[in-house]
Parts: sequence; C-alpha cells; structure tokens
Amino acid sequence: MSLVAEAFVTQLAAAEPWPENAALYQQLKEEQILLSDNASSLAVQAFLQMCNLPIRVICRANAEYMSPSGKVPFIHVGNQVVSELGPIVQFVKAKGHSLSDGLDEVQKAEMKAYMELVNNMLLTAELYLQWCDDVTVEEITHPRYGSPYPWPLNRILSYQKQWEVRRKMKAIGWAGKTLEQVLEDVDQCCHALSQRLGTQPYFFNKQPTELDALVFGHLFTILTTQLITDELSEKVKNYSNLTAFCRRIEQQYFEGQDKDGSTIAARSSKRSLLR
Repeated sequence: MSLVAEAFVTQLAAAEPWPENAALYQQLKEEQILLSDNASSLAVQAFLQMCNLPIRVICRANAEYMSPSGKVPFIHVGNQVVSELGPIVQFVKAKGHSLSDGLDEVQKAEMKAYMELVNNMLLTAELYLQWCDDVTVEEITHPRYGSPYPWPLNRILSYQKQWEVRRKMKAIGWAGKTLEQVLEDVDQCCHALSQRLGTQPYFFNKQPTELDALVFGHLFTILTTQLITDELSEKVKNYSNLTAFCRRIEQQYFEGQDKDGSTIAARSSKRSLLR
C-alpha cells in the first residue's frame, strides 16, 4: 500500500467512533510479562481510562511477535493495529480524544521533555535490571520470558532477547554501569518528577495528561512488582508525593473495574497500593 493510500485509510479509521470491542494485547500476566512491558501496558491502559475509552485486555504468549513494532502493548481498534504509547496517543487524538489540548505550547514542550526523561531513565533502568543484572536474569527474566515455550526454544528466545537488549545498552552507554549507578539514575529521575509534581494532583495541575499515564504505569509497576530485592521500589517510596500520586490514579481510574472487586492496576502488577 502506498503512503498516500495508507494515510487515507488511517484518516477513514480515525473518523470512525471508538468501538466497544477495542482490545489491548500484552503477554501473559501471571507467568510471563516482565517489569518493563507490564509498565508500558499499564501506562496505555491508564491513558485510555483517562480518555474514558473502553478497552479489553487480552493476554497472549506471542503478543510481542503479534505487534507491528515488536513491542507491547498494542491495541486493535476496528481494522487498525497500533503499538506503544506515543503512536496510540496520536491515534486516539485523531479520533477526537486528547488529554493535552488544554496545555499551551510551552507546557506541551515541557510535558514531552518529562516523557523523554521517563523513557530514557525509568524504562531503560527496568530493561537493565531485567537483562543485565545477572541474578535477576537467571532467577526472574529467563524463566518468565521463556515460560510459554518448550525447551530448548524457551532458552533460545530468552538469550536472543538478552543479546538484543544488551546491544542496545552498549549503544546508549549503559552496558558499563553498575546496578548502584542505575539505581542512582532512577533516584534522580524520581527527584525531578517529584519536584515537578509538587503538591498538585497531576503534573499539570487538575487534569491528567499522557505524562501522568506514563509516570503512573512505570512507578506503580515498580512499587508493586516482586523483584530479587526492594532496592528499586525503595527509590520511589522515598518520594511520598509520587506514591500518593499512584494511589490517586489507581483509585480514580481503576478501582472497582473488575467484577471480583480487584483493580485492573492491581491485577497488572499483582499487588495494590491500597491494601
């Protein structure tokens, strides 16, 4: 399909209303999904909740390979498949839903800068911990990542992914870092986020934006995911306004969503901050 034809199809899709059967795909929750993918998935779920757009979460062992970008989560809306938060935000905006239209140009630039900070620091730290910390790799990452597949495919796929992530870490200068240095980077990122949030309910005062969704996805998942040690979550817990921010979003956008009384956010990360 030509670029013009593809743009025309996308424009037609954007004109259609949001369907009730829209679906978000991610890996298996209980036994497979890793910290970074869980955080990214929860960020998209939070964004769609903030836009008041219904979404059904579907877990598939091969979700990563189903995604057009090779990354999760991705959404299936009508005939369109869109992956990752940035493109999903643009897709949703084309359908007439935006969380940041009320911001001026300076605020929008600031929002994008903080989103880059989260992706460059928190997401990268999560990937480092998963694939470069030897104890975490052996005890958590390899068993979970390869869990849906038989031996030796489970090990082959795990080592392929590890090689891919470590190559990325080398390219961005993180391969030579120690775990302590990575945790210090996380602390600096949390400090910057805490300073920007202050006593406000959201990063840009009273209404959430995609920045709030992104930060919530990563911080909530860090706070509620069982790892080898609590060092990563303790960095977030040092900032009371950030933990209060996570509780606020969980209560407002996720609490009571399930028939069994548990929150979507809690199911995504196994533990709720409200308990």
